[in-house]
Amino acid sequence: MPFAVYVLGLAVFAQGTSEFMLSGLVSSIAADLGVSLAAAGLLTSAFAVGMVLGAPLMALAGRTWPRRRALLFFLAVFVAVHIAGALTPSYGVLLATRFVGALANAGFWAVALTAAVSMVPDRLKGRATAVVVGGVTIACVVGVPAGAVLGERWGWRAAFWAVALVSLPAFAAILRSLPGGVRGDGEAAPVRNELRVRDELRVLTGPRLRPTLLTMALVQGATFCAFSYLEPLLTRESGLSSAWVPAALALFGAGAFLGVTVAGRHADRRATALVAYGMVALALGWSALALTAGRPVAALVLIPLLGLLAFGTGTALITRLLGQATGAPTLAGASATAAFNLGAAVGPWAGGLALDAGLGHRAPVWVSAALMGLALVVAGARRAAVAVSGVRVTE
Repeated sequence: MPFAVYVLGLAVFAQGTSEFMLSGLVSSIAADLGVSLAAAGLLTSAFAVGMVLGAPLMALAGRTWPRRRALLFFLAVFVAVHIAGALTPSYGVLLATRFVGALANAGFWAVALTAAVSMVPDRLKGRATAVVVGGVTIACVVGVPAGAVLGERWGWRAAFWAVALVSLPAFAAILRSLPGGVRGDGEAAPVRNELRVRDELRVLTGPRLRPTLLTMALVQGATFCAFSYLEPLLTRESGLSSAWVPAALALFGAGAFLGVTVAGRHADRRATALVAYGMVALALGWSALALTAGRPVAALVLIPLLGLLAFGTGTALITRLLGQATGAPTLAGASATAAFNLGAAVGPWAGGLALDAGLGHRAPVWVSAALMGLALVVAGARRAAVAVSGVRVTE
């Protein structure tokens, strides 16, 4: 595996820490800025909305840039907005910095995913995808719990400063490790017969890819819905002290890392099977967590298992999408990023609605179970349509 692929995973680690760390900081942000828990949860949704909109826009804007230049630009903007977020006393400004930071993160993700798979042969594309996505899972294991500890000891702003600082080594590593003359299409110069943007959009919106994109969004919506409100679930339903929150987040991240690792090794050959079994297990798992949240031991056992299932299934879905979207070389990574984060936007929003409706702190987990049920319906409808048409479903 080229060293540059691991460098991309390092940068994604810093950005993934920012995307996920609010799950351990929502209460302190709400108290400091004088807003509700649901409003603090919307900071996660704002980040996800920026990722959804930014993935295709940034991929198109940077498609003629050398990849190194695009990655460095996006990472520099990401650092700048985190410094601004750490300094502001305004919820509105913080919300805006989350959105702009997400635009930069989306551009980085879109370029990084495409760059990673272009550096390796077909048999290693799943592993290359896993290395990049693995940066997020390591963020869950190390970065998010560390952010929760910083927030507990020095306030939530310290976590924002830490993300900015951790991004600097990634910036230096990209500057040194990635070739500077490779453009967004993966060649030293633009390809003359490059597919037009509308042709790529036609591929991505075709009947083969639409169900995969929707399924990915629903799976991630379920993950982010429960994960965004994990801290109040543990402290107000399970009866654990706030000191347990970093440990619980680390358990989720450890499970996620294992899930990405397993999926990376097998998704190239068995993506469909991994997705199918993972989705059924997630629907059952989120339901089990909602039912047993009042029992601390049961909750702590289920959390790493759900991390494994959520990120293993997500990695398999990304691998399958990238394999199916070979006719969209510029926008394939962007579409995966957008679908991933559409779920990350809808999930916390839906969980916040359930909380505001007075349904209790277990309600977001029940919403996650419902989203997984809907994902199973979508996937089942796709397979039924394929069976009727007589077309073989590929891995």
